[in-house]
Amino acid sequence: MQKKISSIPFSGTPEQEAKLKEIISRHKNDPGAVMPVLQEAQDVYGYLPIEVQTMIAEGLNVPLEEVYGVSTFYSQFALSPKGKYNISVCLGTACYVKGSGLLLEELTKQLGIGAEECTPDGEFSLTACRCIGACGLAPVLTVNDDVYGRLVPDDIKGIIDKYKA
Repeated sequence: MQKKISSIPFSGTPEQEAKLKEIISRHKNDPGAVMPVLQEAQDVYGYLPIEVQTMIAEGLNVPLEEVYGVSTFYSQFALSPKGKYNISVCLGTACYVKGSGLLLEELTKQLGIGAEECTPDGEFSLTACRCIGACGLAPVLTVNDDVYGRLVPDDIKGIIDKYKA
């Protein structure tokens, strides 16, 4: 599954940039610094927009392609901001066979965003994942730390409405 780059404009603060520069400075001479710098940068910004990746590449004096390659290869990294409520739909085998693809379609319709995107108001983000380890409840989705199982598409509106309230 290819990661999407955020369509929401980057809005980093001077404080975040100062933290990032300090992180880069601390790791500048470490071999293999890209991975730990990306991890810490994501802690600062919540995700890794291309502007942050560019600062990392320039600060570590490595090609932007290398930074982008690492940030897109590992599932722990997000290129889009996460909403206040991150909805993650399991597309692992058990969930998919029991209809999680239909859940994802319904969420896309209800929220007006696709997988790996965030609503413009920052309330909801949508993620497709491989397995969350609740196969007995298939199909499953999570909203932050809340788990919902044995779902059908008609359940989606009620779940979203619970978090809008």
